[in-house]
Amino acid sequence: MNYTTLFQTIKTYTENEFPNTAFTGTDNSTVVLTPPSDQINVFIQQAETRIYNSVQIPSLRKNVTGVATANNSYLSCPNNFLSVYSMAVVDGNGNYNYLLNKDVNFIRAAYPNPNTTALPQYYALFGPQSSNVNELSFILGPTPNASYTVELHYFYYPESIVTAGTSWLGDNYDPVLLYGSLVEAATFMKQEQDLVALYNTKYTEAMGELKRLGDGLERNDAYRSGQTALPYKGL
Repeated sequence: MNYTTLFQTIKTYTENEFPNTAFTGTDNSTVVLTPPSDQINVFIQQAETRIYNSVQIPSLRKNVTGVATANNSYLSCPNNFLSVYSMAVVDGNGNYNYLLNKDVNFIRAAYPNPNTTALPQYYALFGPQSSNVNELSFILGPTPNASYTVELHYFYYPESIVTAGTSWLGDNYDPVLLYGSLVEAATFMKQEQDLVALYNTKYTEAMGELKRLGDGLERNDAYRSGQTALPYKGL
């Protein structure tokens, strides 16, 4: 399901064209019109955020490489970073050394002198970057004794179907995106509780199936875990 189909399906289910909404501007005289697409886009994006924070699907993973510089214990996070899956430092021989996640106070206590340098063993989320308070940075321990390639696997929000036109979620499992959007639309429209409950039930069912895929099937295989089999109860 692409964006255009999703947009039209939401309008069909809700039987609402979501006409322009007028409200007064900040100067108390300007009337601003909000087009229907803006309202429906909010429903879709709110649903995406709920889904992406409820199940780990492949499209939420991203991999980047950067450089940890010598005598500098800080490393900037990517601008779309949300959380870490793994971080590895690649030494001069090409070996991957996966770092352990710790608190900042652990690193400060273990390496109280930042001039103590070696191959990093630990990392922690330090706080906002000095150049951009809206983005985060890491602290490494000990401070790198040379420049190292760093490979980071991390969780991020992929581009919304609203702006991209398509998405992994829309292409591979659209029921959860549709019903998640309808829950948001029904709340906005203050629809009857039985209809809101119906959409919530359908959303929960779809989310359960998506979690079976993202948190279950994609983390196993038949060789390691055996094939999925229902218990035989006889005739």
